[in-house]
Amino acid sequence: MDVTALLVIIYLAFISLGLPDSILGSAWPVIRLDLSAPVSLVGYLAMAVSAGTVVSSLFSSRLVARLGTAKVTIISVFMTAAALLGFAFAKQAAFLFLLAIPLGLGAGSVDAALNNFVALHYKSMHMNWLHCFWGVGATAGPMIMSFFLANGRSWRMGYGVIAALQFALVAALWVSRGLWQGRDSGAQSEQSTRTLSNREALQMPNVKLALVGFICFSITEITAGLWSSTYLVGVEGMAPAVAARWTAAFYGGITIGRLLSGFLSMRLANPALIRGGQLVCVLGAVLLMLPLPASASALGFVLIGFGTAPIFPAMLHETPRRFGAEVSGAVMGLQMAVAYTGGTFGSPLFGALASLTSLRLLPYYLLAAVLVMLAASELLERRLAGGGKDHG
Repeated sequence: MDVTALLVIIYLAFISLGLPDSILGSAWPVIRLDLSAPVSLVGYLAMAVSAGTVVSSLFSSRLVARLGTAKVTIISVFMTAAALLGFAFAKQAAFLFLLAIPLGLGAGSVDAALNNFVALHYKSMHMNWLHCFWGVGATAGPMIMSFFLANGRSWRMGYGVIAALQFALVAALWVSRGLWQGRDSGAQSEQSTRTLSNREALQMPNVKLALVGFICFSITEITAGLWSSTYLVGVEGMAPAVAARWTAAFYGGITIGRLLSGFLSMRLANPALIRGGQLVCVLGAVLLMLPLPASASALGFVLIGFGTAPIFPAMLHETPRRFGAEVSGAVMGLQMAVAYTGGTFGSPLFGALASLTSLRLLPYYLLAAVLVMLAASELLERRLAGGGKDHG
């Protein structure tokens, strides 16, 4: 019973992880007018949040080793809740940058800590479904904001409600903290874990190959999601409203794909799910390249979204098997950090390349990222199967 109750709390936590991730973009058109901020400022705010997330991901294993997963989760969610509440009361754009620090730091620590905890203690299906629930949170955030804006209310009320939901989760985590005892991979079980520095974790056999997979995954998913609508309008001549619906279908493909992957993981091992998802991404990128109607290109983006669905959860769940349960926390922090880095810089890199060439570069950019990810994953599996090691 306690195990089931704890799992429910973790599912709620993953919804909470998704809630703040998409509200800044959805509310920015009114936030910038209210605070007299330039349109471009949102990009720098997002980078500030990402920087905090990367830093806290890198230190997450040490925090968990000292405090335990439960305390790290409670503190991290409290930080994000406080930051979101601060957004609701911000009077100047500069104040948002101060709030971006705790928002990013809180998000990175809880993300790495919970992913490692689930990888150690639960089956692959739960990792897929938990990330599906993250998608529920990421979808609910803009819907909550849209409700207030559509009814003539301030964006501040939207942030306030989402902050209240985060504080409610903090209370639930605090009340249920006893459920973590005996299963916590941190302070309660120090004898079974090793605290590695990031340098030591990076020097472990095959870690670099795994990191290549994570950074290429993020480049693929984030770039496809951000540029799909622009590509469909600029290259395929699609109406903006129609292109926006296909972009929504891209994210719908991720959410539905993770739901289905949870069931598939009952019959298929993680490497098979990773490989299958990557091959579907290849198919989607190739479909974008072919001289077919615009609807075929739109379907290509949906296939890429559907293909990425099982990859990230399966790679995360593989961490203890690939590197050992006793050091998985340190490796998990590295993986989350490079994933955020890839997501932060991969899409702007394409934008820079497209400005020098053409938007038609997008399918080739995505295909290159997927093929590098596929090659790294296959080489890693071959080395693990043969007991081989890398040497750098």
